[in-house]
Amino acid sequence: VQLQASGGGLVQAGGSLRLSCADLGRSSGYSVGWFRQAPGKEREFVAGIRWPGSIKYNADVVKGRFTLSRDSAKNTVYLQMNSLQTEDTAVYYCAAGRSLIFSSLPRAGAYEHWGQGTQVTVSS
Repeated sequence: VQLQASGGGLVQAGGSLRLSCADLGRSSGYSVGWFRQAPGKEREFVAGIRWPGSIKYNADVVKGRFTLSRDSAKNTVYLQMNSLQTEDTAVYYCAAGRSLIFSSLPRAGAYEHWGQGTQVTVSS
C-alpha cells in the first residue's frame, strides 16, 4: 500500500475542495479513513469507508457537508468537502487498514498505512 493524498489548497469560506487518496500500490481489500489535524489540536477522524463500501462519518465534523466515495477501478477514495469553514483548516491525512470492523473506522491506531497529508486552508 502506498497512499498519496492530494487535492488540498487554499479556499474561501463557503467553497469546496475534493481530496483524493490514491493507492499507488493498487492494493485491494483495504478500508480507508480520512483524518485531520489542526495546529495545536489532536488528530480527529473525519470519515471512513470499510471494505467494500460501508461509510462512517464523524457527524460533529462533517455536518452534512462532506461526502466520501470510492472509485475501485482507480484505487482512489475521494472526500468531497463543501461549505468549508475556517475551522476546517487542517492537514488532512488518509490511512488504510485491513480487517477493520465498522466501529474501528474512527480509531487512528486501527490503520497500518498513512499518506503524507495534504493541507487545507480555509480563509474567512
